[in-house]
Order: sequence, then structure tokens, then C-alpha cells
Amino acid sequence: MSAATIDVVVVGAGIVGAACAWSLARVGVKVRVLECSVAGGGATGAGMGHLVLMDHPEAEFALTRYSRDLWLRLAPEIPPEGEFRRCGTIWVAANEAQWDAARSKHAWHEECGLRSELLDGTALAEAEPNLREGLAGGLLVPDDAVIYAPCVTRWLLGRSGAEVSLGARVSRVEQNGVVLSNGERVACGVVVCAAGCATAELFPDLPMRPRKGHLAITDRYPGFVNHQLAELGYLDSAHGSASESVAFNVQPRATGQVLLGSSRQFGDTSAEIAWPMLARMIRHATGFMPALARLVVTRVWTGFRAATDDGLPLIGPYGEAGNVILATGHEGLGITTALGTGDLVAAHILGHAPAIPAAPYLPSRMGARAHG
Repeated sequence: MSAATIDVVVVGAGIVGAACAWSLARVGVKVRVLECSVAGGGATGAGMGHLVLMDHPEAEFALTRYSRDLWLRLAPEIPPEGEFRRCGTIWVAANEAQWDAARSKHAWHEECGLRSELLDGTALAEAEPNLREGLAGGLLVPDDAVIYAPCVTRWLLGRSGAEVSLGARVSRVEQNGVVLSNGERVACGVVVCAAGCATAELFPDLPMRPRKGHLAITDRYPGFVNHQLAELGYLDSAHGSASESVAFNVQPRATGQVLLGSSRQFGDTSAEIAWPMLARMIRHATGFMPALARLVVTRVWTGFRAATDDGLPLIGPYGEAGNVILATGHEGLGITTALGTGDLVAAHILGHAPAIPAAPYLPSRMGARAHG
């Protein structure tokens, strides 16, 4: 299909929608983005902004590796307000079992030609003096980075040249367009749904549900933390199906502030702060970094991740006609995988061979009406 003959409506102006618009615009597709609220809001505005390599499962590894590489290539062009910082991630091993896991991850990285470095307990303390004593070590992944996703989203939309309509709430998706809540119909050749949790309202048969999270940010303490820090147990929290979980995840911001996470909750759909959950999250974090207790928290908030049953996003055709493409269900990795998702969406629409295998992310794997 020729790009010149396609016009696409992207539903959602979060970072995934912006990346889809940018990927399509780069190959000559005319794009209009519809957003019910503000660009870079929703999960994009509520998230930590990490660009992180995940090495399991294989499909998550492929998408995060490909997308992180795209971010690193784009980094020199990101404006200062996007706050790109290649700070690296240290996966912290609390005990010998986790230290063994760190060594296994390091061996896997070497096998794949990826950079990482094992830090024993002494080296970990030198890299991050505010961590508690007695930790077994850590694995430094130096090419991970952080961004300020709301600003990067608006920058990507601007670069795409897409027409962006804010305050445009989509109430129904059809094969040849969408219907807005005010009754207006917007016709197009292809609809891309990048609406995060709101996707479930438009496609109720999709097995996707919101997963609530809390974050806290401190006043400015330059140099308090140097890398993004995550416990190796974070992977159990992210991939687990428990109704509630917390994990240690701390991130330095360009402002000198410290961003603190993370929590996960199924079943709580209120945007209100769940104070017992927030307290549990902070308590858990101070178990790794006791000095956090001395910092002043200036703001706390919640957000909702769009989670699928198998933990992988939905990227590809919905329905047999192929005129509706999903780009959603990224859980906590939407910012990391946005650019890769955009490229996969463009490949589906144009009929091009994707840069990585697309099959693991096809909505058809989930059954329902989502036939790829």
C-alpha cells in the first residue's frame, strides 16, 4: 500500500500515540491524532519515564531492546526539556540468590552483545553510597536512560506534523473511522488505537485491565542517587498476578529530585491515593535506601497501566478487515517501547516486514474478536 494513499487517525496522544504518529509521518502517511484530554497525560504523565532493557520473556526482551536502541539514536535530537539522561540502571541484589540471578543476567547480556557490569557489594556501595550496607551486589546496565515523557510526547507530536485535536473524545471505533462523543464522525483509511486503559471501553472484549500505581517525588537533592535503581525482585512484581505488590525503584531526575516507586494494584480503579499502599511502598524502599526517610516528599500521585493477561502489549490488527490497529496494553513499559511500537504499527499499515517478529504482540493471540 502506498503511503500517499493512506490517512490514519490515531486515538490517544500519549507517548505511544505520539510515536505511532511520528513513525507514520516519517514515511509520508497523513495522520490526525485525537485526544480526549491533554497530550502526554494519562499513563505517560503518571509514569517514571525510564527507558529500560528487560531480558525476560523473549518477546519483551526483543521489543525493549529494539525500542531502547531507537531512543538512544534519537537522544541527540531530544530538546533539553525532554530531560534525556543516560544514567543506566543498577539491578540491586539483596541476597546471594539474587546475586546469582544478576550473574545470570550478565552472562545473557554478554551472549547477546549487550553492555552490562557486575558490581560486588563494595563496588555497589561506591556507585550508590546511600544504599544500605550488606547488599550482595548489583548489575549495572549503562545504556538504560530516563526521559521526561510528557515533554518528549509533545515534541514527537510536533515533529510528526500530525494534526492534533485535543478535547476530542472517541466513543466508537468503526472500520472506516471513529465517532466522537459529540456525534461527529471522523473518516479515515486506518484507525490506530493507542488509548491505554481507555482501549477497554472501545473494545470491551479485549482481556485488558487497569493496574494502579503510586509514585512520590522529593524536593531537590542533587547527587543523592546516581543511577536508576531497581531491586531484582521488581521483575516478580511487574510480571506477577498478585492483586497488590510493591518493589524498590528509585530514579534520579535532571532537576535533582528523586522519583520513588513502585506499587501495583489490580481491582482499585479510584485515582485517589491509597495511603496504606503508599506507606508500604515507601517503607519497602527505605529498607534498601534508609536515607530516603530524611528526604522531603513534595508530591504523590497515582496512574493506571493498561495490563494484558500475558504481560505483553497488543500491537496489530483488530478484526478481520485490518483497518483497525491496536497499540496498547504496555503495562509499565509504554515509554520504553513507544518507538518500537510505532515502527511495528507502521509496518502493519504499510505491509512492510517488521524489524522484529510481530507475532508475539498480535491481538489475535488473545482470542475474542481480535483476529490478526
